[in-house]
Amino acid sequence: MTSLYNLFSFFTLLQKPDSDSPIYTIVYGIIVIVGVVLVTYTVGLFIYKVFHVIEMAYVELISKRLFVNHLYVFPKRLEDSQKNILSEKFKFYNNLSPKHQKYFEYRVNNFLKKTEFHGRDIEISEEIQIILAGTATKLLFGLRDYNIGTIEKVVVYAKAFFSRTNKAYHKGEFNYAQASIVFSWIDVVEGYAIDNDNANLAVHEFVHAIHFHYKSVRHKSTSAAIFLDAFAELTELYEGDKIEGLKIKSAGYFREYAFVNEYEFLAVIIECFIETPSEFRAQFPEMYKKVKTMLNYNFVGY
Repeated sequence: MTSLYNLFSFFTLLQKPDSDSPIYTIVYGIIVIVGVVLVTYTVGLFIYKVFHVIEMAYVELISKRLFVNHLYVFPKRLEDSQKNILSEKFKFYNNLSPKHQKYFEYRVNNFLKKTEFHGRDIEISEEIQIILAGTATKLLFGLRDYNIGTIEKVVVYAKAFFSRTNKAYHKGEFNYAQASIVFSWIDVVEGYAIDNDNANLAVHEFVHAIHFHYKSVRHKSTSAAIFLDAFAELTELYEGDKIEGLKIKSAGYFREYAFVNEYEFLAVIIECFIETPSEFRAQFPEMYKKVKTMLNYNFVGY
C-alpha cells in the first residue's frame, strides 16, 4: 500500500514545465507515461493479489471451484492441419463447444510455443506435437494454471528406450531434474488406439509432471490447491478406511502398478478416469467424484 501511495503522490505532483521547449515537453510526456504505466501496473498487481487471496480462501474453505478459468484476450487458433489431428485423435475436443474449442487450441498452441521437441531415432512430426500437446491440454483444461513448469523439453523415441536414470528400458519417463518428459512413440500411439484399457502412456507421464509442478506452486496457485487438496482427500478415502482400501485393491479395476506409491496411484487413477469414466463412476463413485473435483472436470462424458 505504501508503494501505491507513493506512486500516486508522484503522479499528482508532476507539473508541466514552464518552458515551451520541445525537449522539455517530450521529457515531461515520457515522465507522465512512465508514471501512468507504474500506477496502472501497481494497481493491477494489487487487484490480482486481492483476487488471489479471496479465491484461495474460497477454494480452501467453501468450495473447490475457480472463480474464472479461461480468460484470453486474443486466443490464437491452430492451423487447419493441426485442428484435423485434434479432431481425429481427441473425442474430448470434438465434444467441446466452439468457444471452448478455441480455448483448447489456444492452450495447445501455447504448449507448442514454450516447449522444445527432440526426436531420437524419429522425426518430430506435426502429429507427434499435436497429440502430446493435446494430451497435456486435455488433462488441465478444467484448471486455470495450465503451464506445466516442470516441462521444458519433450523427447520422443521410436520405441522403448534405455534410461540412464535406472539403467533399464522404459516406455516413458518424467525427469524432474532435467525438466523433461520422454516417450516411446509406438507406445503413445497404442495408448490412444486402445482407449478403454485404462492404460495411456502419454496421460500417465504427463500426470507425473503435473503432480510435481503443482506441488512446487501449491501456495501460489488455486488450481494447484484444488488438485492437491482433492487428491489428499481421495487418498484418505482408501487409506483411512481399511475395508474401502481392500475393496479398491481387490476389485481389479486399477492395475497393480497403482499401489507402488502415491505418484503411480495418481497417474493410474487419472488414466482410468480419462479412459473409462462410466465404469469408474459405477464402481467407485466417491473416488470418481474426488478425481472430477481434482481436475475441475465438468465436460461431456464426465
